[in-house]
Amino acid sequence: MEEVKKQDRQEKKERPRREERPKREDDGIEKSLVAVRRVTKVVKGGRTMRFSALVVVGDKKGNVGLGIGKASEVPTAIDKATSTAKKHMIHVPIVDGTIPHEMIGKYGTSKVHLFPAKQGTGVIAGGSARSVLELAGVKDVVTKIHGSTNKINCVKATIRGLAEMRTKEQIASMRGLPVEEI
Repeated sequence: MEEVKKQDRQEKKERPRREERPKREDDGIEKSLVAVRRVTKVVKGGRTMRFSALVVVGDKKGNVGLGIGKASEVPTAIDKATSTAKKHMIHVPIVDGTIPHEMIGKYGTSKVHLFPAKQGTGVIAGGSARSVLELAGVKDVVTKIHGSTNKINCVKATIRGLAEMRTKEQIASMRGLPVEEI
């Protein structure tokens, strides 16, 4: 009886460990869940509960996107939001780890002021704007949110501000001038 127990213990020790699940997203895109809200719809028969998820995706190389998904279950809402965010990605110009110039992004009553910062400053931003900037790959930036601090509006304002960014080279090519004249 004791010998059988010893054999069982030895077999358990020799058994290979379970391997970790392979990552589903192998395209280098990371995601960040910013907010999950429970929303209700009042109908004749009562209230129907659903969930709304706000997800930001990015590759930390200048591409970032935002998506909102709604479903009756949280994981389904997150999956929908992630696929929407991947479809609506924008490119953010990054110069030496920061943004090229000062910008104000507006959405609704939210205003997000984006300021370039010196190397080593880090990302100084509120929670919802921080996730967008980090996933975009911006390393040094200072932000200030004015007006509404609604997470959805702040993320959309940050995305709008980043979408309007232009480098000196882009402005010069649009105007047909050399970079030195700008």
